[in-house]
Amino acid sequence: MAQKKFRDLTEKEILALAIASEEEDGRIYGEFAEGLRDSYPATAQMFEEMREEEVVHRDRLMAMFRERFGDRIPLIRRENVKGFLQRKPTWLTRPLGVNVARRQARVMEMEAARFYDKAVARITDVSIRELLNKLADEERKHSATAGDLEEKHLTKDARAEEDESHRKLFLLQFVQPGLAGLIDGSVSTLAPLFATAFVTHKSSDAFLVGLAASIGAGISMGFAEWGSDDGSLTGRGSPWIRGATIGMMTTAGGLGHTLPFLISNFHIAMVIAVIVVAIELTAIAYIRHRYMDTPFLQAAFQAIVGGTLVFLTGYLIGSS
Repeated sequence: MAQKKFRDLTEKEILALAIASEEEDGRIYGEFAEGLRDSYPATAQMFEEMREEEVVHRDRLMAMFRERFGDRIPLIRRENVKGFLQRKPTWLTRPLGVNVARRQARVMEMEAARFYDKAVARITDVSIRELLNKLADEERKHSATAGDLEEKHLTKDARAEEDESHRKLFLLQFVQPGLAGLIDGSVSTLAPLFATAFVTHKSSDAFLVGLAASIGAGISMGFAEWGSDDGSLTGRGSPWIRGATIGMMTTAGGLGHTLPFLISNFHIAMVIAVIVVAIELTAIAYIRHRYMDTPFLQAAFQAIVGGTLVFLTGYLIGSS
């Protein structure tokens, strides 16, 4: 794509670029509002009002352009200007992160003010300079405006509701797949690992089997989660993130009690591996209690019973 340097733009092109930039920023704020409306309605309303402000800026710029240059506006956008600011397409992500949206909005406001400051230095027409200076001042005030809007819309009750919604999204997108992976990796790899250990009484053999089982389970769980749903209806977030989360946690859960078998002394390795298994099961119980509201004793009982049954399966098969 051919690009022009900012210093080579004509006054007509700078004004056209300003119009296109305001249109894009308004569209981004509108996407923020749409993406956050279901989970963060107060913040969505804040972005809707910011979108309306960008529309007002665009209309003022278009009126100035018509007055100075007529109705035909050159098609020039940010990507046509070398070294000009670019907008990362985070607003296209669903579900949209509320903190990501707020942070990007602050960056957008600072960049817009900087653009108008640079544009003023390139303009000689008095009326255009006056308008751009006013818009630069308004963009600099947007941080305060955003703060006012946030205070207006994010009341104590609204913020409490959004915080709860944020917690639920975190559970759906990270905790649940991570916990599922940790459980699968910690429990499902016990049988092949300890069966091999009791058959061969060799740490190296147990380590290789545990390593293969852990990585294999991680890959399997990751692809299964990735293909389960795209998160658009369930609100569970990106399937890639969920798949990576559950895959890594599955592998980590299996490697925890596999790594002790790097110790050449089989009996020491076995004792440490059993201790690690106990720690893993306790961690699972705590996470279920902390994030899933499961009573700790109930969670611990379920984890211990499940882990013990799988361990005994491996022991009985390996000792037969």
